[in-house]
Amino acid sequence: MGVDRRAFLGGTTAAVTAGLLVPTGAHAVAEPLSSDVSACEGMSELDWRAFIGAQDLIWKSAPTKYGQAPFLGDGRLGSVVYAEGNTVRFTVQHAEVQDHRAKDGTQFGVCRLPVGNLVVTATGTVTGIDWRLDLWNAELKGTVTTDKGVIEFRAYVHTSRSVLRIKVETEGQEEPVVAFNPSKAIPPRAAFNPLPEGYQFNPDFTTRTDGKEQLVTQNLLVGGQTATAYRITKGRRSQTLLLAVAHTYPDATAEVKALSLVRSAAALGDRMLEVTHRMWWNAFYQKSFLSIPDQRMQSFYWIQLYKVASGSRAGGPVMATTGPWLESTPWAGAWWNLNMQLQYWLLHGSGHLELDAITTTLKANQEQLVKNVRPEYQHDSAGVNRSTDRFTSNTGFLAVPSPGGGTKELGNLTWALHNVWLSYRHSMNKTILADVVFPLLRRAINYYLHFLTKGNDGKLHLDETTSPEYGNAPDCNYDLQLIRWGCQTLIDSAKILKIEDPLAPKWQEVLDNLVPFPVNENGFMIGAGVPFAVSHRHFSHLLAMFPLMTVNWEQPENRELIEKSLHHWMSLEPAHRGYSYSGSGSIAARMFRGDEALAYFVKLFDTTKRFPVLENTMYTEAGPVVETPLSGAQTIHDFLLQSWGGVIRVFPAVPSVWKDAMIDRHSAEGGFDVTARRAAGKTEFVLVRSRAGEPLVLRHGIEGEVTVRTPSGGPVQHRDRGDGTLEIELAKGREVLVHPKGKRPDLTVKPVAISVPGKPWGLPG
Repeated sequence: MGVDRRAFLGGTTAAVTAGLLVPTGAHAVAEPLSSDVSACEGMSELDWRAFIGAQDLIWKSAPTKYGQAPFLGDGRLGSVVYAEGNTVRFTVQHAEVQDHRAKDGTQFGVCRLPVGNLVVTATGTVTGIDWRLDLWNAELKGTVTTDKGVIEFRAYVHTSRSVLRIKVETEGQEEPVVAFNPSKAIPPRAAFNPLPEGYQFNPDFTTRTDGKEQLVTQNLLVGGQTATAYRITKGRRSQTLLLAVAHTYPDATAEVKALSLVRSAAALGDRMLEVTHRMWWNAFYQKSFLSIPDQRMQSFYWIQLYKVASGSRAGGPVMATTGPWLESTPWAGAWWNLNMQLQYWLLHGSGHLELDAITTTLKANQEQLVKNVRPEYQHDSAGVNRSTDRFTSNTGFLAVPSPGGGTKELGNLTWALHNVWLSYRHSMNKTILADVVFPLLRRAINYYLHFLTKGNDGKLHLDETTSPEYGNAPDCNYDLQLIRWGCQTLIDSAKILKIEDPLAPKWQEVLDNLVPFPVNENGFMIGAGVPFAVSHRHFSHLLAMFPLMTVNWEQPENRELIEKSLHHWMSLEPAHRGYSYSGSGSIAARMFRGDEALAYFVKLFDTTKRFPVLENTMYTEAGPVVETPLSGAQTIHDFLLQSWGGVIRVFPAVPSVWKDAMIDRHSAEGGFDVTARRAAGKTEFVLVRSRAGEPLVLRHGIEGEVTVRTPSGGPVQHRDRGDGTLEIELAKGREVLVHPKGKRPDLTVKPVAISVPGKPWGLPG
């Protein structure tokens, strides 16, 4: 069934950016952005199906570990699929299921809780498997061969109905048993640390039959409940399962919700379930396009888009460290000092703000963000601790700057708001700015203002705070860099929103008098008197370089500082982890050094490293953490398109080994969509479409003289800066085409040829 990709773009973007609170499963009305349809010839749905199919994950041997297994999800309900002995095990986990105790923090008080496992047990001995994760349809399908026959199955989590559907068919003498095994509601952290003194376990789950459904209920000690409802329909040689999970607090109404989900899905019928599920996913992929000549890296990119759409939706829970796929982990919550921000960067360039749960979570939980600071600061401040539940609470207060030990991370909310600012900049929707960025950033910066003090040097200083996971220091760069970005963003936002804020003079005073960022011969320090001297995975002391871009390569006076800081961080290697390599890759790319960026980035996939990306593109340290591979997708964006500082840069850091590249409708700051092709190491054309009518500054990357016109050949008002940068007036809904002078380019959108072959992800044999 065909879905017009531009209509889908208009509909979903409008739905998300209008109110920012999109209920799970809401389907936006498809309305084109404009009658000015692009001159580019896009791929047919058959082309799309073939291209996305070439990125599928394949299994020819049993996935017995988390880093090998297929995964399914809809932003709430998640399942990882294992083959263990003669059993196929579908984990059943849900992003909303958590405890609600008023103490013991994220680890034991408001931690996520496990739900259970759905198992399909063969009667024979398994002799082989053949599975495929069909990305185009977001469906796992395959066979399990035993000495008694063949089990064929198809499974998906319906994208809007939050129901796991599995159909099992058999050949020969196979008679598999399908069953659900509930888990006890025990904090995952209990496998790593002792329980707090006096901790009481939640009561045992109960089971019962309700009509055609089986119901498992987990009541919680402090109120609320989790319910899992499932129905198994048996045919002569088949079994079809529908399963749903619901969680309610403080009300104990989860049973009703879970039963309703299963029964409404059953009433819709198998065919319509499948059609509506596939329509969403097929349209999702067609929203933007990216192709590079490295097959394994290209597949990695598209799998990350599948992963983030399986793990997050606007209006739903923010992704915890494991996404909706809760596994054994010491981190059963949401971490805000890096993980959260990295997970969501790829949404901006790919244009998928319908998945932006950070923006909707911060908007919906402003009252809790205020409660996170001590009562004496709640009149004008807000903040978020290192780790929280999905409501931004960890049952404690944000620390205050002070000498001595302890964790004092003050900047996490401000950094999260930078993500929201990027959502505003890519959509140019002032609702995001007015409802989320400005009011919350004002409170986040106000919290700092309580503690900035003027020193003998006349500069504003900050007492000791924490650089995430490294240590404490006065004038900590993590905070100073966020303060400077925050004050400037508040001033800019007030102008855009036409607000005469009485605090504007104070923000300007901070910009004028804030102590300079502490630096030494190796670049950025952790803070005053604390050099960056020990290997560390975080790049929190480098936020001004990336992603804030307040210290950047286009400032000649800062180039030496940037280079020294990056190289010194990378030279101290033992503690590096996966996101150290995606982060350093992005920093080098924003220095416009494609080969250096790729050299850092490929270490993310280097299996000789202690923590590489795993066979299914997931990633683990002490437990699963989804932010690292997702941040890798942003690094790929940085190779191909950058739009910080008011300038769109096309193919700014393409590695020399990537002779060809293609992007289509890649979203850029200012509300622009960019389509461009690179062939034989040269840019053939750039086509930019405005969604907001903002002034366009375009660094096109084309050598020699260029032609600037509309796709139909009409003139376009522009000014050439003489350095490969054009200033262009582009009305909302209009397009401009830039290409080498004297040659009309072929505007066909299609994948580039693969020059670096690679095997599929998964366990292809």
